[in-house]
Amino acid sequence: MDLPVLTFALMALVVIMTPGPTVFLALSNGPRFGFARSAYGVLGAAVSDAVLISAAALGLGAVLAASAFWFTVVKWIGVAYLIWLGAQMLRSSGDLGPVANAGNAQAGRFAIFRKSFLVAVTNPKGYLFFTAFLPQFIVLSQPVAMQYLTLALIFIALDIAVMAAYAGLGSKAMRFLSKKGALWIERTCGSLLVAMGLALAFMRRSS
Repeated sequence: MDLPVLTFALMALVVIMTPGPTVFLALSNGPRFGFARSAYGVLGAAVSDAVLISAAALGLGAVLAASAFWFTVVKWIGVAYLIWLGAQMLRSSGDLGPVANAGNAQAGRFAIFRKSFLVAVTNPKGYLFFTAFLPQFIVLSQPVAMQYLTLALIFIALDIAVMAAYAGLGSKAMRFLSKKGALWIERTCGSLLVAMGLALAFMRRSS
């Protein structure tokens, strides 16, 4: 691994480990659903990475940076989803078990996947971040598509490892949690998601 790629991997690891919506979902999924089912949330985060990086490679992030209208549309979708998701967690009963009202195991797994996926792709910060971050490691004299693919695979692999670690940490904690403890984790993560949604509402395109 050459120095630019290693530098990218280290910087990406710092970004991924920084607490954000997908991290809080992974932490809350672990104690509530166990590690195996939480893996669907990890998969949702990984697929969202692929979407965001593809969008950056295709120039869609630049469109958001340049267009006040589309930036505002994506931002308010993200605000609404974060606040809605956080509110759902705040209303949680703290049950340690399957997804409420999932109907069946397949629907429950899809619900976990969908939450982690949507919480990332509805946030304009992700598009703007990859649009600004990835080109710093692209050498224009070399095939650009292959370089984006390489960086995407590295980022996704690191994200899977880190999100799995957070979910595993939450799952291990399940052994020691009472219903009150699970409720505390769920509502804390819900409060943080609502706070992030409110913070996103004040985000300006220039930032």
